Amino acid sequence: MTRIGTYSAPGGLTDLSEFGRKAWDVFVSDNVDYAIKGPDSSQVLHDSPRPQFYNLTKTETAADARTATVSWTAFPRILKVNSTSDLQRWKKAEASRKAQDEYCEWSVTRTDGKVTRVTFTCEGPEYWDVLAKTGPDTVLGLYRRYISPEVQESDLFVNGEYDRYNKWNSTTTHGAMHLIQKNNTLAAEIELAAAATIRRVIEGRELTAEQELCRCSDYGQPERNSDPHIGGSVNALARQKASITLADPVGLYFDGLSTEGWATPDGSDPQSYWTYERGEADHRVRAVYEVPTSKPFTVGDITIHGRPIQYGAQIADFVTIKLTAVACRFGQSTAEPRTACKEVATTELARPEEAFVASAFSAYGYLGTAPARAMRPTRNA
Repeated sequence: MTRIGTYSAPGGLTDLSEFGRKAWDVFVSDNVDYAIKGPDSSQVLHDSPRPQFYNLTKTETAADARTATVSWTAFPRILKVNSTSDLQRWKKAEASRKAQDEYCEWSVTRTDGKVTRVTFTCEGPEYWDVLAKTGPDTVLGLYRRYISPEVQESDLFVNGEYDRYNKWNSTTTHGAMHLIQKNNTLAAEIELAAAATIRRVIEGRELTAEQELCRCSDYGQPERNSDPHIGGSVNALARQKASITLADPVGLYFDGLSTEGWATPDGSDPQSYWTYERGEADHRVRAVYEVPTSKPFTVGDITIHGRPIQYGAQIADFVTIKLTAVACRFGQSTAEPRTACKEVATTELARPEEAFVASAFSAYGYLGTAPARAMRPTRNA
């Protein structure tokens, strides 16, 4: 049996100072504990506590542990089901990063109207809150390295506070350093996973289908690729009476890019133009699709099923994102299933941007709102 000492930085990233690493551990651990406790049962019925979810730094992971990787398509399914054509949904996805709600966001570079580079990110914003609070110079250096050498400190910080939605990270054309869509947070990922550990038996039948679980437990949008699939996969482990958590390092990661049906002008492998810029192996958080200047063509000359790439969204159709859950102590949980669906009081409906953010740290505690006193993160906005 094992128990980790601290939660690691997502992707195995090494940007944080020693204090920053401690702050990150506190952020993850506190949000896991908050998710285990669940919402106030006087305000939200049938959703707390979540005894099958556990904290890796406080509870042993048993010898029978096994991991479960959950992956989904990066293109927003909500746009897909509410559009009448591929062209329409691609345009919608690139009208605003607010539409990119599958834990993956992207920005497109064009030259003379032709796509030359598409940058994808799945880095949670809370990591950047901690980094900005504990190492602002590092934040500036990273923006200049990955976005543009023209980035200025005043572009990123307003009255000394980091602006997630700064001009270099708020559009689909000027760069994408980390996630900003209000549902794309690590706190929401943790909350979703914990909520999904609650089993539901409604009118004598245990719920097992992804869509019905998502609707009954209300942990996300059933129309997304991510929320119901994450919840359904976690709940399948819960039904085996296991203890469950998110693997360290907690985060969202690229699972890969499929280039089946793609063709390049010179017959070269289209997969070779997909590269990762941040994150260790198996925990990649930043990717770029770009043809080197030594080639006589660009991304816009590559075709997918015979159609030239005109939007980064066409590539997003083939990108997959993942998270990894850990389950152990199979068959040992004594938690009873809930016999009703979650019922939420109006006052409990939270907006993710008001939830606890990881910039709220000092050496002696929180500078801002701690999880237990913040509005609960959600994927329902």
